[in-house]
Amino acid sequence: MQKGKHEIIRPSRGWYVIPEWLARTVEEFPEIVALKMRRNGAWFTLTYRELYKKVISLAALLHRDGVRKGDRVGIIGDNSPEWIISFFAISYAGAAVVPIDSRLESSEYRHIIKEANLQGIFASDKFIPELKELSLERGFRVYPFSMVMDVEEAYLNFPDVTLEDEAVLMFSSGTTGVSKGIVLVHRNFAANLDAFYQTFEFLPEDVFFLILPLHHSFPITTSLLAPVSVGATITIARSFKPNELREDLLESQPHEMMVVPLILEKLIRGVLQKVDRSSLPTKVLFRSMKLSARLIGGRVPFKALRKKMGFGRLKYLISGGAALPGWVSEVMEEMGFPILQGYGLAETAPVVSVNPPCCPKNRSVGWPLPYVEVRIFNPDEEGIGEIGVRGPNVMKGYYNAPEKNREVFTEDRFFLTGDLGYIDEDGYIYISGRKKFVIVTKGGKNIYPEEIEEALLRSDYIKEVLVIASQNPDTGAEELHAIIYPDFELIYENFEKRGISVQEEKIYELIGEEVRKFSKDLADYKRVRSFSIRDEEFPKTTSQKIKRHLFYGKIRRV
Repeated sequence: MQKGKHEIIRPSRGWYVIPEWLARTVEEFPEIVALKMRRNGAWFTLTYRELYKKVISLAALLHRDGVRKGDRVGIIGDNSPEWIISFFAISYAGAAVVPIDSRLESSEYRHIIKEANLQGIFASDKFIPELKELSLERGFRVYPFSMVMDVEEAYLNFPDVTLEDEAVLMFSSGTTGVSKGIVLVHRNFAANLDAFYQTFEFLPEDVFFLILPLHHSFPITTSLLAPVSVGATITIARSFKPNELREDLLESQPHEMMVVPLILEKLIRGVLQKVDRSSLPTKVLFRSMKLSARLIGGRVPFKALRKKMGFGRLKYLISGGAALPGWVSEVMEEMGFPILQGYGLAETAPVVSVNPPCCPKNRSVGWPLPYVEVRIFNPDEEGIGEIGVRGPNVMKGYYNAPEKNREVFTEDRFFLTGDLGYIDEDGYIYISGRKKFVIVTKGGKNIYPEEIEEALLRSDYIKEVLVIASQNPDTGAEELHAIIYPDFELIYENFEKRGISVQEEKIYELIGEEVRKFSKDLADYKRVRSFSIRDEEFPKTTSQKIKRHLFYGKIRRV
């Protein structure tokens, strides 16, 4: 195997537009269950033949209503069979899909509807009244999810869609509050999907567990198009509620699952806290299992636990969307989870790199996928520079933003991601942080807040943290300040066990001790000198990244 290149485990199947992927699978695997989701206490299912029939009928309705090739139609609502049917129907009609985050404020999704000049929008019931009112102003049609299953239209002459046609117009949820339209053509998805197919073994008999919201390109490519392209089954999670999630996992026992780090962090913290609260024999058993795992590998000692959690058949657990904390990947590897960290952006449809199953280094984001080139631009003395990506998966460009496109594309068509990182001697890519968040000391040293945040998050008592530069009120010197959202529940339990009354001063003392403890391994110039405490979670983007431009808090000396 060439250094830094994924092993090709099977040949390319070719590149196809989105409608053709579904048509090919329907022809080959018509009776395999395509979608399943628990509804009203029972499993609702659609075979690929049934899914195709509903997609074709809905596409015909769109055509009857005047939707033509090159138009755009939106979707807003939680994951559901109706969302997926709408997605493929829009594509079959020759239009581009505009996925809209259902957690956006009214003013935000109104802006997207206006900016994208939608011809129509599919929506869950709660959005219908406002959308119908808005449609009177802007002249688009509103299609409730509740009618999607009942449409019966006959029309077969759908427009000829090419790889260069617009497939998805995706609006990012930025950490700076600026939403950008990202134009993705069918070629972008086809290339990424084929690269994924060549390097990972997912099969018709597999079950994919869909938990990430489909308004992001990560789940669209890896949890929707990937299973559809091979005829696998997609189990749609009902929600993030622990009980429902546990039931859905146990009953579906998936083979593949794509997640963001926050899900894994909550999962592992839940397991460890449950063990911590258990009886002494259980604690002893867990420790002995961990010891065995270190000696013989985690697949065997934790096999029963993984099965009990719904992960008994899991082949790939791929984390993306944000940096995976090192301690989380270490615990998961120790417990035998097939965890692989990857890296991507909406602009790259989305996967740039992922750790190879044969030899993962989950502190890194792995090797580039086939067809993808990665280059480090303007590296410093440590080899850290801006990550550039080139390949057929890279977007056509930002929507209606020629100046921005000139900024982010080099003359030889590398897309400058805004992420800083380096590549090691084995070809693995490491992310250091975002270019716009780097803190530069007076001595010219670069500080990456994400590195310090990861160190502090090793504390059980720190749930969320944001590290920024602040001015020392006494000296006027710039120093590092951490804004911390503690795990109050765990702190209160700790105080109760120790017979300590809950007081603000005691909470600050405990957090101060944790900050010092988990900063000591850092270089002196990287150490946090002050902190403040938040009483609630940080405001986040819909991809669960903290909105760094919104934070404030009182400063407390460490």
